[in-house]
Amino acid sequence: MFNNNLILVVIPARGGSKGIPRKNLRLLNNKPLISYSIEAAKASQYVDDVVVTTDDSQIALIAEKFGASVVRRSDELATDEVSLDPVIHDAMIQKEKQAFDEYDIIITLQPTSPLIKTETLDNAIEKFEDFSLDSVISVVDDRHLSWGYDEDNRRYFPNYIERVDTDLLPKSFRETGAILATRRQFVHEDSRLGTNIDIVEVSREERVNIQTYEDWWIAENYLQKKRTAIVVNASEEIGVSHINRCLSLASKLVFHEVLFLIDEHYQLGIDIVDRNNFSYKTYDDKNDLLNFLKQYSPQIVINDILDTSVEYISALKEEGYFVVNFEDLGVGSDLADVVFDDLYEHELGARNVFTGHKYFVLKDEFYYQPPKIITNAVNRVLIAFGQFDSNNVTEKIIDSILATNYEGRIDVILGLDYEGLDDLISKYESNPLIQIYRNVPNVSEFIFKADVIFTSPNKSMYEICSIGVPTICLCQDDRDVSHVFANNNNGFINMGRVEDLSKQDIVDQFVNIVNDFDLRMEMHKKMLSIDLKNGFENILAVIEEEYRKFEFNKNH
Repeated sequence: MFNNNLILVVIPARGGSKGIPRKNLRLLNNKPLISYSIEAAKASQYVDDVVVTTDDSQIALIAEKFGASVVRRSDELATDEVSLDPVIHDAMIQKEKQAFDEYDIIITLQPTSPLIKTETLDNAIEKFEDFSLDSVISVVDDRHLSWGYDEDNRRYFPNYIERVDTDLLPKSFRETGAILATRRQFVHEDSRLGTNIDIVEVSREERVNIQTYEDWWIAENYLQKKRTAIVVNASEEIGVSHINRCLSLASKLVFHEVLFLIDEHYQLGIDIVDRNNFSYKTYDDKNDLLNFLKQYSPQIVINDILDTSVEYISALKEEGYFVVNFEDLGVGSDLADVVFDDLYEHELGARNVFTGHKYFVLKDEFYYQPPKIITNAVNRVLIAFGQFDSNNVTEKIIDSILATNYEGRIDVILGLDYEGLDDLISKYESNPLIQIYRNVPNVSEFIFKADVIFTSPNKSMYEICSIGVPTICLCQDDRDVSHVFANNNNGFINMGRVEDLSKQDIVDQFVNIVNDFDLRMEMHKKMLSIDLKNGFENILAVIEEEYRKFEFNKNH
């Protein structure tokens, strides 16, 4: 009740819908469509009674299970030609006879608007605090540059005076049909509107009115939308691979709300996310981070910060978040719901850890690169040892290639933390064949143009594999050795630890691959036989399955 007004919500739901057959009973995100409007009305602080008017016994059964009362609609009121006015009037009369009382405000709430919030319904009711008000309808701001048509002169004309940005146009409201609230005296068999009418403006989400399968798809995506916080950093010391992965993930989470949380002491990470126009917040320390998460209240927290602690993950789990970690070998990983590590091709034995190349997420630029075309001649070599090259393998490779009298181009991509940059440039600046780069934004172009690549068995091997460029890998430490994807079966030549190799070993291997077209073609084919373009889909499938278990366990 609101201001001593007895309030009835009427939900019209006939069984003969044609656009989407039986749509009122169909499961929308695992619940019958009609249940959303019933639950929104019953959660209102003002609504006294909720009634469903229907001609269908199954709809009646479901409506009662979700707590609504039911009045039966006659066949005459259940045809396509009948408007809602006589249907709502009939339901009101039937319900009043059952209640032995008259209602003061009658609200039509459409089941085809499942995203209407109880708060919006209550806002519409509160409008009746104005005693002169007769009716309230739900609308959406629909201003846009529109055109009309002159039938007599057979010409189109603009419905505006000046072409301006949409937000500078005068407000223009379109009815959504979700809510029509009116005082009882204006509810007749041929009308439900008084003369003094107000509006309640709804959000873009709430305006969805399910009439087509496309509308259904939109509504389901809204209902499955998750707030997702991504905790990640980037710096010259950490590198950018973690933040690049998270940007790739975020770019594909188009139906979800994503917020990046970045340590304020890592300006590089802030700059990269800002440049890509994603929403972000910065934090000072772990306590600050946890406070931001409480304010944002995400359903999912993604950590791409390497090893985590028990204290940190425990704090996340206590707040009820679903926790997804990447490359986490810390003690906190046991408490996470899901851990992905794409660099390990063997099972780590933990129930929540998913490993291997199938969980690698390519940067967007690799999705539109065509496969490499292998030619007889090797005219371009790429040397890229990622973020860290503490053994200065880059220089060792350059010298080995030059020792073969190779006359093609040599591209060198250095990590942000590469030491001795000036010395390297000085050593080779007189050689026009050698081009040295740092912080390359379009690495896929360099990979595609290369005929042979030297690299470490790190994440770049997956990017290279997706294009199919013959590659020689050299391991710098135990971690590199453990990345077993770089093997002959997958199209790579892995020479093992660089410290065990002489300059002549590298020279011999380079000469061999340059002179053996068949070998390079075989490596190319093996690489392209591996599916590396569905990593996001594989990750999403795991998260969805584990999230279902998480929700089930939380509710039971």
